[in-house]
Amino acid sequence: MDAPVLDVMNIPTVSSYNNAEEVESYQHIVDELSLKIEELEQRMIEVEQFNPTTSKKQLKSSKGSSNGKDKDKEKHIPGLKKQQQEASKREAAAAKRMHDLMRQFGTILSQITRHKWAWPFMQPVDVEGLGLHDYYEVIDKPMDFSTIKNQMEAKDGTGYKNVRQICADVRLVFKNAMKYNEERSNVHVMAKTLLKKFEEKWLQFLPKVIEEEKRREEEGAEAQMNIQLVYEAAHSKMARDISNELHELDTHLEELREMVVQKCRRISVEEKRKLGAALTRLSPEDLGKALDIVAQNNPAFQATAEEVDLDIDAQSESTLWRLKFFVRDALEVQGKSSCSASMGGNNNNKDNPTNNDNTNNNNGNNTINNSNKRKREISNAIAKVVKKKSKRLAS
Repeated sequence: MDAPVLDVMNIPTVSSYNNAEEVESYQHIVDELSLKIEELEQRMIEVEQFNPTTSKKQLKSSKGSSNGKDKDKEKHIPGLKKQQQEASKREAAAAKRMHDLMRQFGTILSQITRHKWAWPFMQPVDVEGLGLHDYYEVIDKPMDFSTIKNQMEAKDGTGYKNVRQICADVRLVFKNAMKYNEERSNVHVMAKTLLKKFEEKWLQFLPKVIEEEKRREEEGAEAQMNIQLVYEAAHSKMARDISNELHELDTHLEELREMVVQKCRRISVEEKRKLGAALTRLSPEDLGKALDIVAQNNPAFQATAEEVDLDIDAQSESTLWRLKFFVRDALEVQGKSSCSASMGGNNNNKDNPTNNDNTNNNNGNNTINNSNKRKREISNAIAKVVKKKSKRLAS
């Protein structure tokens, strides 16, 4: 049963494939295509990482928080720099409007601080001078109007960023006084009265604050959307470019396959018969791989169907040669596995003359088949490149 299979695998491969330089040239082309596929795979990874959903992070990076690597990538994204510049302009305009609001809020603050009862709250509490030894145990965050004024006038970036921060500290001034002093004390009553007056003025001013906050939110959402659209467009272009290159690579592979097939002689009827018989001897796993080879050149072929009708005569020369090489390699592996299992403990008998004869015979076969081996390596390499490319396209 083994002889016919081995015979069909040992039949010479080509008629005009004897030029070593020509063989090397084909191997060189295959190597170049393999490198191209590796490059495309790396770019596919970059496309996957270059996800438009990261636009929120990129929007933050437009404000100066991106690292050097991100900035290098951003340089190659058309339109991104313009959107970042527009976002920066909107941010600067929003900051100016907020500064104007804080200046307007200063008018309310002046009215409160000019009240006749505001004097206890103008400077930090003199804890030591007044002997208030438990003050810091009761009050977590002391606050007074001089501290608020300094924060409003700060130029080093440590000051208030919006009106609500100032409002919170004004409330804290009065609430600290009401918390530490008894309800019937003068300071408590003064703080409660001024807090009520402040809340009335704050309610009148609040619509302006809400309007500005809503505007900033809308502008931020618009800026984020614009940057996201830029990233989506760049992502789409990268994917489209890779798809075009894969199509071009597919064309080159097909051309190379045809070039190799033209160098090969046609498979004889007898070889087809023996190849069909050899296919039945494959393991289920290898048989599935062989059917996949057929399906690659024949999309209508159902390789995964429960019953498969494989017409050897209907297959192209390229498919037949690929099947031939695959079946030969698969059966060689199966044969070695079976041989190792049957020999058992006899493998260590180095003095067995039969082993020496087998070694000599193998050396002879290696010499005879060396040329065929190189040709098979080229075809297998082509098949590997095609299969690898197909998987990338499918994903």
